[in-house]
Amino acid sequence: MPGPIEFIRNAPLGTRMTVRKRIAGGFTDAVGYLRECNDGECVVETRRGLVAIRLDDVTAAKAVPPPPPRRAPPG
Repeated sequence: MPGPIEFIRNAPLGTRMTVRKRIAGGFTDAVGYLRECNDGECVVETRRGLVAIRLDDVTAAKAVPPPPPRRAPPG
């Protein structure tokens, strides 16, 4: 089974994934679509926008299914 950095590097652009990275005081996750990857970082498009993640900070990554469809408004 590949490690998280190898998974990110080998994933096709557009793959929906979650990436856990180390931050001061703990960890944070980015869930979205892989838009770019190079030797030093990857870019994930989340609902809040593009997030650049240094690969040295990645501790876990995996593919996730598409989000559920939005619910219709009541009424």
